[in-house]
Amino acid sequence: MMNIAGLGRFAAATIVLSGLAFGSAVKAQEVSEEQLKASRAAIDAIGATAQFDNILPGLAERLKAGLIQDSPNYQDIISSTVDAQALALAPRRGDLEKEAALTYAKTFTVDELKAIAAFYSSDIGKKLLRDGPVASRETAKAADIWAQGISRDLEKQSNAILSKVIKAPPAATDSPVAPAPAPTAQQ
Repeated sequence: MMNIAGLGRFAAATIVLSGLAFGSAVKAQEVSEEQLKASRAAIDAIGATAQFDNILPGLAERLKAGLIQDSPNYQDIISSTVDAQALALAPRRGDLEKEAALTYAKTFTVDELKAIAAFYSSDIGKKLLRDGPVASRETAKAADIWAQGISRDLEKQSNAILSKVIKAPPAATDSPVAPAPAPTAQQ
């Protein structure tokens, strides 16, 4: 189940990825330096791009594992080469930060970005980012328990009322012969 902070980060990731996908369209629109500054502050406050920190190391580890599996005798040279190339590519992380800032700048107004940064830089905003997932997880557990109870009570109460209105059909008989008519009074 998704929690509030997780949902916020998911939304942030969606915004960033949308920005990457449609970056050329976004770049075509003018963004002021004030918008970018406010955007960077908001992104820093919510940690919108922190979830992407492990992309390059993860790709490097995956590449090393595949190459070492193919050539296990060259583990040392493979590791050092891939690590060196990953470090050489690390400055390109700035491209992602620029795209994220541009995307946020186009998505929110300067005042909204300042409000986001102010809230998530405050003690309560930091607490929400830190403890929000735990609160969301506990709320989801409570909702599951509540839903089970309410479902049981809904069914029980509805059945009690409907059993008074909806009569059960007569029980089927094994005999295909119709019952004999009731005797009439003799004259």
